Amino acid sequence: MPGDAWSDDLGHALIHGARPRRVVSLVPSLTEALATSAPDVLVGATDWCTQTAGLELPRVRGTKNPDLNAIAGLSPDVVLANQEENRELDVRRLRERGIDVWVTVTESVPQALTSLDRIFTDLLGRSRPDWLVESHGLWAASAPIRGTAAIAIWRDPWMVVGRDTFAGDLLARLGLTNVYDDHADRYPTVTVPDIEQRHPDLVLLPDEPYVFTADDGPEAFALPTALVSGRLLTWYGPSLVEAHATLGALLAH
Repeated sequence: MPGDAWSDDLGHALIHGARPRRVVSLVPSLTEALATSAPDVLVGATDWCTQTAGLELPRVRGTKNPDLNAIAGLSPDVVLANQEENRELDVRRLRERGIDVWVTVTESVPQALTSLDRIFTDLLGRSRPDWLVESHGLWAASAPIRGTAAIAIWRDPWMVVGRDTFAGDLLARLGLTNVYDDHADRYPTVTVPDIEQRHPDLVLLPDEPYVFTADDGPEAFALPTALVSGRLLTWYGPSLVEAHATLGALLAH
């Protein structure tokens, strides 16, 4: 595994020279990917890593406030993190303890798929799982653009998905342009009038990180809304297969 195969998505080289056998994941999407296709290496995960059916894993708190002592106590060969979901401070402190951290960058669907390829083939030395091969095929082509949408991720204050995000790219590949694609911020704070003035055909209300429900979210808008799975909209891993079918069917109407 010479050269770039020893470096994460940001080009940071790992210091240990063996395939990792003990992995702690600080990223729910990556935890699901490993729990599905490489459960033998997974020794710890965050409280937010909920898609681990059948696996009893030690928990190391959250993605933004991981318990660094608990992580160190698990003696991981590598910790998986994400540039967006995890804090650079925590990554740096883990590395200062001599713990390798593999940071992923996933601002688009192709970038996420490539990152997953590298974890399984470069880092773990395994073949691509069937779901990853299928995901490459499903997401290789984009649907024709047939409308626009806004993706709300929080309220009080309202926040939406802006530029250069995985969710925005996934949405575009399903045929809807994010009306905040041109915003200077990746996750801007906005108001309901601001959203409505951009005239999206649809406002998407996922169930994470804010849990929008039928009684909490749609009533704020004089626009069509749709409650969607946050996992299907924002996670990258085995969910990408289901996301293409389920969200594709929902957004086609």
